[in-house]
Amino acid sequence: MISSQPQPVGYAKKWDSVIIGAGAAGLMAGIRANELGAKVLLLEKGKKAGVKILMSGGTRCNITHHCSNRDIVKAFGKNGECLHSALAGFGVEDAVAFFESEGVQTKVESTGKVFPVSNRASDVLQALLRRLHRAGGTVWNECPVTDLRSVNGRFELNTPMGTIDTSKVLLCSGGKSFPRCGTTGEGYEWVKNLGHTIKPTSPSLVPLTTPLSWVKQLSGITLKDTLVTAGIGSKALGTDRGAWLFTHFGFSGPAPMNLSRLLTTSNQKGWLGLDSLPDLKSKEVEDRILSTIPLHGKKTIASLLSQTFGEAIPLRWAEALVSQATIFPLKKALEMSRAERQKVVELLKGSVLLVDGSGGFEKAEVTSGGVCIKEVNFKTMESKIVPGLFLAGEILDLDGPIGGYNFQAAWSTGWAAGTSLAKGDLT
Repeated sequence: MISSQPQPVGYAKKWDSVIIGAGAAGLMAGIRANELGAKVLLLEKGKKAGVKILMSGGTRCNITHHCSNRDIVKAFGKNGECLHSALAGFGVEDAVAFFESEGVQTKVESTGKVFPVSNRASDVLQALLRRLHRAGGTVWNECPVTDLRSVNGRFELNTPMGTIDTSKVLLCSGGKSFPRCGTTGEGYEWVKNLGHTIKPTSPSLVPLTTPLSWVKQLSGITLKDTLVTAGIGSKALGTDRGAWLFTHFGFSGPAPMNLSRLLTTSNQKGWLGLDSLPDLKSKEVEDRILSTIPLHGKKTIASLLSQTFGEAIPLRWAEALVSQATIFPLKKALEMSRAERQKVVELLKGSVLLVDGSGGFEKAEVTSGGVCIKEVNFKTMESKIVPGLFLAGEILDLDGPIGGYNFQAAWSTGWAAGTSLAKGDLT
């Protein structure tokens, strides 16, 4: 039975294994280890387990992505290669089957994101807790670890309940994103003291801020399909395609947020290049405008643009582009000069918008950086430096794009780590 309250102060006991952090990776590891017969204790610093699961996906929880395991690997970039073994043991199909076996029916949305049919993240969390309960798992809530030490080949964990002794520890304490969920990054210091390398951390999948006041006035406007380029100075760093949202402080939505890590890792101010019509070449955009003028030439230029390209170019965005082209806002489309038309096309296909910061870890969905993946055996999730220490989830230097990729990495690495905790060998 899952314990909702920790034991009395001063309680110290030897456990087969202890998992620090009852989030996505920790819960999955606890389930796997207990189902295989291990006696595993989960320690959660918060009042309840899985708070970040409840917040994810707009409280809907994007469980995984509808794609192959290899596509999950690719989504994580060069660091993703390490995930092959973990995904082979518990991949996309396994994740879907796991939750459906617990009564959480899933659906695939047009973006490839997999959600519960109910659109309730609470259903996902309850499925994990039910499974852990059946496996005989023990969770101590409101029991933060204040220190982790390696002593004579074992581990000692300082907690408000006393010192806990164990032969194996799985660290699933997360990164620094959404610190109000309890993920404040203390795990990095523990593993650093044990000899691990910590790659510099920065917010990832985070909204970006801009100094441009005219952009902030567009708050609430969504562009459903854009091609976005992130850069610093004269150098383009990467591109992403997807929705874009203007906010009262700058930019959000999948495309800007997927690129955010490229800008937050640098102290320099950057920019985003916004192509509002990614399926059309500049010549095609201009031809469409010209073909529409005979029918709607008496409309303002902004109205004509919105009429021509429909929901791809909302009227307020069209008006902003006309203003940025320094064209009189009430000028009729049929009066537009060739130079003005070409300037509008240029802005439709490549507006350059300055970025001066981000929402920080408070608004970031994941953390970029963390424990160096070269120092972890991804077949077992055991540290190559400290025998008996295992790591899974966001504490690792792995961060993927929006779309359920990061949860899949958590399920997979947690499952692999849980399997290793139960095996009893430290190979």
